[in-house]
Amino acid sequence: MLKLLFFCVSRLPLPLLHAIGGTAGAAAYRWAASFRRQIDANMAQAGYADPAMRRATAREIGKAMAEIPVIWLRPLAQVERLVRETRGWELIEAAQAAGRPIVFLTPHLGCFEITAQTYAARTAADKPITVLYRPPRQAVLAPLIQAGRGRPNMRLAAADLGGVRALMRALKNGEAAGLLPDQTPRFGEGVWAPFFGRPAFTVTLTRRLVRAGRAVVLLASAERLPHGAGYRLVVEPFDAALAEDETEAATQINHALETLIRRLPTQYLWNYNRYKIPPGVPQPPAAAANPA
Repeated sequence: MLKLLFFCVSRLPLPLLHAIGGTAGAAAYRWAASFRRQIDANMAQAGYADPAMRRATAREIGKAMAEIPVIWLRPLAQVERLVRETRGWELIEAAQAAGRPIVFLTPHLGCFEITAQTYAARTAADKPITVLYRPPRQAVLAPLIQAGRGRPNMRLAAADLGGVRALMRALKNGEAAGLLPDQTPRFGEGVWAPFFGRPAFTVTLTRRLVRAGRAVVLLASAERLPHGAGYRLVVEPFDAALAEDETEAATQINHALETLIRRLPTQYLWNYNRYKIPPGVPQPPAAAANPA
C-alpha cells in the first residue's frame, strides 16, 4: 500500500510537489514545537538567527520530503533529466581517465538523493557506484528504500561491517563509493570533531576508504532550483590531503561541509540531530567542545 502511494505521488509534477512540500514544511515549523526547536537550535549554532531564513529552511525541508517519491520511483533516465545544470563533471571524468576510484562525500544538502543516481545514469556500466546507507528503523520502509535507491549501475551497502567491505571492494576495483559524511555514526565508528563550532560525532570511514583505495575525494551536492524547475548538480574537489590522525581528518571533512552548507544554508537538513551522543559514546572531551 505504501509503495503504491509513493508510486502515485511520484507521477505528480515536481513543481506541484515542491509547492505542497513547502506549505507542509511551513506548517510544521509553526505548529510542531520539536521540529521548530531543532531547526532553531542548529541554525543558531551556525550563526543563523534570521526568523525568515529559518522559515525558508522549514519550507525546503518540506520540499525535500515531497520530492523523495520522484527521485526513488521515476525511471532513472527521467530522474537524471531533472538535473538542469552540472558543474564540475570534468573532475569525475579526469579521475576515471586516470584509473582512480572516487569517494563521493554528499551532505544532507539540497536533493542529496539525486547525486548518486545522476552518476549512475551517466557513467558506463563498468564504473558503478556503491552507496552506503543506514537501513530504516521501520521495517516496512526497507523494500521501498531498496527499490528507490537500488538503481541500475548503483549498488547499496548497509552501514555495517559487510557494507564497509563492499565499499572497499568497489574502490579496489576502480569504482566509486558514496556516503553521507554528516550522518552520526555508531560507537566505534567515529570521533568527536567540531561542526559549526560544536563537537559532533563524525564518521572516520572516509579516511579508511581513501587510504585503502587511493581514491580521489569529491564533494557532491544538488541545489534545489526555485519553483520546481529541477536541480543544479555541483561536483567539487576536496582540496586538502586527509590527515593521518582520525580527529584531524574528521575536522577537515566537517570544515569542507561547512563551506558547502554556508553557500546554501536554507537547503541544509537543519532538523537532523547532528549533535546527538550515540549509545555507548562518551561525552566529547573538553578539547573538542572548545576547539582553538
